[in-house]
Amino acid sequence: MRIYHSLLNATKFRRVFDFGEREVAHWFPGHMAKGLKQMRASLRKVDCIIEIHDARISFLWQIINPSFQESFDVRPHLLVLNKMDLADTSKKQNIMKRLEREGVRNVLFTDCLRQRDENLKKIIPLVTELIESGSRFHREEDRSYCLMVIGVPNVGKSSLINAVRRTYLKKGKASKVGAEPGITKAVLTKIQVCDRPIINLLDTPGVLPPKIENIETGMKLALCGTILDHLVGEDIIADYLLFSLNRLERFSYVEKYNLEEPCDDIQHVLKCIAVKLGKTKRVKAITGVGNITVQMPDYSAAAYDFIRAFRKGELGNVMLDYA
Repeated sequence: MRIYHSLLNATKFRRVFDFGEREVAHWFPGHMAKGLKQMRASLRKVDCIIEIHDARISFLWQIINPSFQESFDVRPHLLVLNKMDLADTSKKQNIMKRLEREGVRNVLFTDCLRQRDENLKKIIPLVTELIESGSRFHREEDRSYCLMVIGVPNVGKSSLINAVRRTYLKKGKASKVGAEPGITKAVLTKIQVCDRPIINLLDTPGVLPPKIENIETGMKLALCGTILDHLVGEDIIADYLLFSLNRLERFSYVEKYNLEEPCDDIQHVLKCIAVKLGKTKRVKAITGVGNITVQMPDYSAAAYDFIRAFRKGELGNVMLDYA
């Protein structure tokens, strides 16, 4: 009966997220502008483009496309949807069908942090086949292959390069990785990942478009850690996360944070998180008998933990495309 009432209450939750007067957060620092310019200038040396995106927001593969669409028409293009360990695998076939309708046929789903991801082993054979089945134009005499790895920030480009290098050369990290967007700032670092045939990957900084037109697109990018949290605000990201989980009927946060039932009030959820984790802060309060110091729930720390739990997959596997 309690489960029935909880689900009944969930039907009354928000159907539309109120962004108010909030504008889309734009993040296009100098290293992105420089990187985009040099990436375009280096395309003549490239045999194949590997585009990497977060599988949870697979529709966003189109964001970077306008800058490289002409290149996709004349060069082999492989779309890698990474972080599949965090995504809802039941939606995989739907994604494949939609991408095929949009003209994208070379697609792999990967988990670059997994030591034995079978799809990682398919990347080199697939790009080799794609290159050798087409014209290389002015690079016909060069027997080594050059691949450019592109994508928005924090989707695992460097992790993929390290994983492929580990698989084929049995060597360690060559590209710096991190949980924050913007780790890779160097432009077009060439890294060898295979010796038969000789294949070099060009690691590039994650690049966003100078302007993101849709505010919900920007929020989904922020939720997956592609835009720096402070540019959007952890409070609004946490609220949008709660809205998305409820829309997808993913209620694992209830058990994780000791809530009685699913909830649509972010302030109540954050208070429960703060209580469970012991996250409090001392606040001065003015009373009729003078100032006193009281302990209050630390909502900022709770929001940070809520967002981090989602990014680590602790709140269940989701596809934000369907939220």
